[in-house]
Amino acid sequence: MPASSLPPHTLSVAPMMDWTDRHCRAFHRTLSRRTLLYTEMITTGAILHGDRDRHLAFGEAEHPVTLQLGGSDASALAECARIATGYGYDEINLNCGCPSDRVSSGSFGACLMASPDVVARAVEAMRGATTLPVTVKHRIGIDDLDSYEHLSGFVRTVAAAGCDTFIVHARKAWLSGLSPRENREIPPLRYDVVRQLKSDFPGLTVVLNGGLQTLDAAGDALAWADGAMIGRAAYGSPYLLATADQDIFGEDTPPPTRREAVEAFLPFVAAELEAGQPLNRMMRHTLGLFAGQPGARHWKRTISEQGHRPGAGLEVVHNALAGLPDSVLDARPITAQPTARADQVTQGTTGWSERQLAPEQLS
Repeated sequence: MPASSLPPHTLSVAPMMDWTDRHCRAFHRTLSRRTLLYTEMITTGAILHGDRDRHLAFGEAEHPVTLQLGGSDASALAECARIATGYGYDEINLNCGCPSDRVSSGSFGACLMASPDVVARAVEAMRGATTLPVTVKHRIGIDDLDSYEHLSGFVRTVAAAGCDTFIVHARKAWLSGLSPRENREIPPLRYDVVRQLKSDFPGLTVVLNGGLQTLDAAGDALAWADGAMIGRAAYGSPYLLATADQDIFGEDTPPPTRREAVEAFLPFVAAELEAGQPLNRMMRHTLGLFAGQPGARHWKRTISEQGHRPGAGLEVVHNALAGLPDSVLDARPITAQPTARADQVTQGTTGWSERQLAPEQLS
C-alpha cells in the first residue's frame, strides 16, 4: 500500500467534550489534511430532540471526520446513524469509554462494557441503517470487570455483530470513586493489553488511545497497532499535528508554519463572525499553537483577554500576531523521513521501536 493510501485511522485526534467542536476541527485541518478528526460525543437525545443542525452540521474541509454517538438504545442509535449519513460523515463511532456520572446514569459510555450484547445489538442496528463504517471506542475494562477474558469477550461479541474497528483507550475506568479527569490519569496505561488484542484478533482494526503525547509516540504504536489516537496533547499543543501528513502519512508537501496555519484559519473565523459567532468561540482552540515558543504568553493573553469582548473581530488576531517574532511565525518544522516511516507502517515492521514507551506501558 503506498503511503498516500494509508487509512485515516492511522492517526486521529480523540473526541473530547467541549473541545473538538467544528471550530476546533476547522483549525486542526489547517495543520493536517490527513489526520482523522472526531466530533465531541453527541447523545442520541440531542440529535433526535434537539437542534440537529447545531449538533451535526460541519464544513466540507473537515473531512475525514467521524461522528461519535452516545447512547444505548439500538433503535435510537440506528436513527441517528441514518440521519448522520445524510449530513455526510465518514464514519459513525459508538462511545463505550466515557466514565462520567452523567453518561453512566444514562446507561451509555463506559458502563456499556458490562453489556456486550447491548453494544452488539446497537452496532447491528446502526449498520442496518447506514452504509458508513460503524466503529466502537472503549476502555480495557471497568471496575472489577477488568480481566483480559472479559475484554476479549466484549470485542468478540461486538465484532460478531459487524464491527471491525475498535479504538481502545488503554486504561480501565472506575465508574465510582474517580472523576472523569482522574480516570484519564490514575488508572495505569496498559499498552500490552491492547497489543494482545491485536495479536488475538489480527483481522480487526485496533487503534491505540491513551497517553500518546507526540508523533514519535504515535509512530512507536504503529509498529504493532493499526492506528494511534492522540487526545489532550493535540489540543494543548496542536502544532504537533503540523508534520503528521509528512511523518505519518508520507506526504511530500511542506508542513505549514504557524503563521500559515493562522492565516488559513482566518477565512473560517471571518465567516463565523459574520454568522454571529463570538471570536473567542473559534480562537480558544488556538491558545496552545505557540506552546513553548517565545511570544506564547502574549498570544494567549491577547486572544483570551480581547477575544471575549463584544464585537471583537480579526483585529484581535492581528494584534496577537504582531507580538510574535517572525522567527517563530515563519519557522517550518523539520520532518522525519516520511517515505521510510510510511513503509514501516504499511509493512508492519518494527522500525518504530518500543524505546519511548514507559515501563508501565510494557508490563
